[in-house]
Amino acid sequence: MTTTTPETRKPASDDASSSRMYKLGAVGGDWLDQRTSGGGFVKFIARKIFPDHWSFMFGEVALYSFVILLISGTFLTMFFDPSMEEVVYDGPYVPLQGETMSRAYESTLQISFEVRGGLLFRQMHHWACLVFMVAIFVHMFRVFFTGAFRKPRELNWLVGFSLMVLGMVAGFSGYSLPDDVLSGNGVRIIDGLMRAIPVVGTYLSMLLFGGEFPGTDIIPRLFTIHILLVPALILGLIAIHMVLLVLHKHTQYPGPGRTQRNVVGFPVFPVYAAKAGGFFFLVFGIITLISATTAINAVWVYGPYDPSPVSAGSQPDWYMLWTDGGLRLIPGWEFTIFGYVISLNMLIPMALYGGLLAVLALYPFIESWVTGDDREHHLNDLPYNAPVRTGLGVAWIMVYLILALAATNDLIAIALDLSINDITWFFRVGIFVIPVLAFIITKRVCLSFQRHARDKALHGEESSRVVRTDTGQMLEIHTPLSEYDRWVLVQHDDYRPLKAGKGVSSLRAKATSFFFKDRIEPVTPAELREALEHAGHEKHVIDEVTGGDYRIPAEKAHHTG
Repeated sequence: MTTTTPETRKPASDDASSSRMYKLGAVGGDWLDQRTSGGGFVKFIARKIFPDHWSFMFGEVALYSFVILLISGTFLTMFFDPSMEEVVYDGPYVPLQGETMSRAYESTLQISFEVRGGLLFRQMHHWACLVFMVAIFVHMFRVFFTGAFRKPRELNWLVGFSLMVLGMVAGFSGYSLPDDVLSGNGVRIIDGLMRAIPVVGTYLSMLLFGGEFPGTDIIPRLFTIHILLVPALILGLIAIHMVLLVLHKHTQYPGPGRTQRNVVGFPVFPVYAAKAGGFFFLVFGIITLISATTAINAVWVYGPYDPSPVSAGSQPDWYMLWTDGGLRLIPGWEFTIFGYVISLNMLIPMALYGGLLAVLALYPFIESWVTGDDREHHLNDLPYNAPVRTGLGVAWIMVYLILALAATNDLIAIALDLSINDITWFFRVGIFVIPVLAFIITKRVCLSFQRHARDKALHGEESSRVVRTDTGQMLEIHTPLSEYDRWVLVQHDDYRPLKAGKGVSSLRAKATSFFFKDRIEPVTPAELREALEHAGHEKHVIDEVTGGDYRIPAEKAHHTG
């Protein structure tokens, strides 16, 4: 016989209410399913398995940052006036009272000083943009270094690359909208780059600005690009990215039970649904905290845009620094042909930017051509097992960093009390030398890791404990690996250089030689069998000497005491 206390007994009205809500939900869900056939799709998504690894979270950070951008951007759009009409400021910011400025700049000041929560939302929008770009960059290079771009994910790599470029466009168009001195200088650089294009450059500039720079149309046009065109493209690409992710299934790192034909992880519902929800609020909270405590883009300090001054120490946001750095490194080379001025100090950086982006976008197809590998890959590479790819990635990052640092040559000169000319020449030389050195060093380090992994697979973990036999032989005690741990070290592909002929061009043969000439022979079954037999013999000898007790004398004495 059971009894129910008054404290635990549910009121009958609550039970009836819950029952009615359940029935209404069931009826509504059934009605909707009969008209959309969405039940099967929901079931498919809810049961979809995803692997669990901390490095996969950067893509989520990018997605959640973009959501924050949409929320904060919607708020700012309600108060921002994208007009270049000139007005006289009479707002609460005293230093600018009586100054002539565009309506866009005045509305930015109003958002910052007069709209409740306006400054917080402005800073949340800017910080979320920076986090969005950081997450995209790190996510892309996680994919690059682990080879997660290989078949069938080449298209998804191009989608991710396009998202990165669109993020740059969105950032540039966004921080140009306030029409202050700093952002106006950035727009002026774009005007200069377009005018440097032979024959058609001037016409492109006139088309973009609606006449001579700065004109009266650029802010409204950038506003349309920033709030309508680019977000729509980003949303569409994110949808394509997610569809392809579900279609191809997520890559996973080598490990116990993981093969090219399965995914080891957790289902979307309830595990990842709960984790994703919590992670979103964590990202939201951190960005809000940073925005509430750390000022960024204080446009009232710079003042309204005026084509004549250029503020000292002016740099764009970090993800656009590299474009400024290229312009600072190239000397003022130019010549005239057929009456047209060819500005190499503009054209060479533009060619460099295009080359860097093209190499990044096309690399999956370049590597596929080199290897001739047409298989599907769902297991990630460990970066040290692809030394040339890892070296090339590090070299690309070095070029990017040198260009970014070159954009701060004036700040570095002031901070270190050095000549700005010496710093500029250091970067000019370094952009040719440092990436090559970074490639060589990274490749050698990866090969060293491969050798260590090979020895570890054959002999096990070193214990740093040595036993001397009666004959004076010194034997080190090794801790054997489990079958799973050993498999992770030996499961990678073994590519070999190709020889020209039989359908292999000389160019491709040279490319494969570059990629795979320096290689560490993988462990063969015969070597592994011989190593295990040798390890068993050594263990027998060591056990005879130690009696199976591998503790050092100090440990034995401590245990006895």
